[in-house]
Amino acid sequence: MEAQSSSGLLLSRKRRRDGSNGETEDGERLGKIPRCTVGLKHPAPFADELVPADSKPYERVSMDEAKRGTPPDRPVRVYADGIFDVFHSGHARALMQAKCLFPNTHLIVGVCSDDLTHKYKGFTVMNEDERYDAVRHCRYVDEIVRNAPWTLTPEFLAKHRIDFVAHDDIPYSSAGSDDVYKHIKEAGMFAPTQRTEGISTSDIITRIVRDYDVYVRRNLQRGYTAKELNVSFINEKKYHLQERVDKVKRKVRDVEEKSKEFVQKVEEKSIDLIQKWEEKSREFIGNFLQMFGPEGALKHMLKEGKGRMLQAISPRQSPNSSPTREERSPSPTFRLPFFSKTSPPPSPPPHHSGRGFHRAPASDFLFSFCSWFYSDL
Repeated sequence: MEAQSSSGLLLSRKRRRDGSNGETEDGERLGKIPRCTVGLKHPAPFADELVPADSKPYERVSMDEAKRGTPPDRPVRVYADGIFDVFHSGHARALMQAKCLFPNTHLIVGVCSDDLTHKYKGFTVMNEDERYDAVRHCRYVDEIVRNAPWTLTPEFLAKHRIDFVAHDDIPYSSAGSDDVYKHIKEAGMFAPTQRTEGISTSDIITRIVRDYDVYVRRNLQRGYTAKELNVSFINEKKYHLQERVDKVKRKVRDVEEKSKEFVQKVEEKSIDLIQKWEEKSREFIGNFLQMFGPEGALKHMLKEGKGRMLQAISPRQSPNSSPTREERSPSPTFRLPFFSKTSPPPSPPPHHSGRGFHRAPASDFLFSFCSWFYSDL
């Protein structure tokens, strides 16, 4: 039941076509499901390799019985056929829907051979063996029918004990018929499924053809030869030249991006440096004006120094209570000792001798000068 509920959540996903690249988006988010290990260890077996069914006669179950649920030993056998070329998620989702049609379902998948496919539909990318192997590794498949018929016959349905046939409800015109499933629908054995929008084998091939040059260059770069890719010598050289040109363009683009990043970093650093320089210049101008401006510290220092110098070289003023010049006692007149009238008698004239003249000692002159200087003070 848990598997059925989780599959119901998956089936409720709405998908839409994206015209640009064919990718799809989910319109609704999936709910949380319990973590469990449901992977299978072996691929689905081929029908011709299985043990034949029991000898009980083939009796179909009705739609109501299938929906109500059948015994474990009698699952509802649902058949889905197709080409399954370039097996993709659209194929897997169709098989998942077929597997989840009923509570107890045994899914049989028929894959058409190359001969039938090339005759009625066209050339395939994968051969029949590759398509068989791709489908049998899908987790929803229980049994594979190789070389499936293009149109289902009553004998084929009875041989594989098929109860219902699952396919999308769009009429499938092929092999001279407007709808190859018309008789299945009339018999009440048809169980419709929904196509997945935006993904199909034709869409994938269209993408490859549209970007042919890109994929050829990709494979040449990965080591495939021009012969393997069916590319002429001239085109091979052209693709190699285009690859070299693209490499140069990528290098130029990388250099441009790196140069832009470098220029951006330089601009950011230059802006920081300019801001720091402006701050430092304002600080320097402010300090300069504070020192050398009209009211700067230097002017005050000069004024103060000038005042100190004038104070040092100017005589001190006498106090108001000091006597005037007239009231002062006259200072004694200074007379040099040797010009005074009361000077002592001169010394006797020196006697000349062969050694020279006799002179007065220098101490007498120094004493007379000091007495005059201090007497004036």
